[in-house]
Amino acid sequence: MADAETLSPPPAQAGPSVSISEACARRVQTLIAGEGDESLMLRVIVDGGGCSGFQYRFDLDRVAADDDRVFEAHGVRVVIDEASLELLDGALIDYVEDLMAAAFTIRNPNATSTCGCGTSFSM
Repeated sequence: MADAETLSPPPAQAGPSVSISEACARRVQTLIAGEGDESLMLRVIVDGGGCSGFQYRFDLDRVAADDDRVFEAHGVRVVIDEASLELLDGALIDYVEDLMAAAFTIRNPNATSTCGCGTSFSM
């Protein structure tokens, strides 16, 4: 895995942080270039559901809501709502390609177990 850059809130907004890998940033930059809209950000969401109780969702978004935190690393902006950020504190967001699949992944130190599908976890 390439170097990861920690996404920390601005000093005035101390709180949880996450890291993003260079591979993740490159993939997001490719997706944004394909959309032709430089205002897009990677939105990371933790939703209830999946086999283990929580699941991750990734979207491209143009707007940050009032309860969102916007971070920047490796030239990519990442937006995470406050509730999701609490569950992601200390996590690494990566993009992995192998012979079977290519996908965004999250290594979350707060997850106590994960599902075999790789997208669902419990705490």
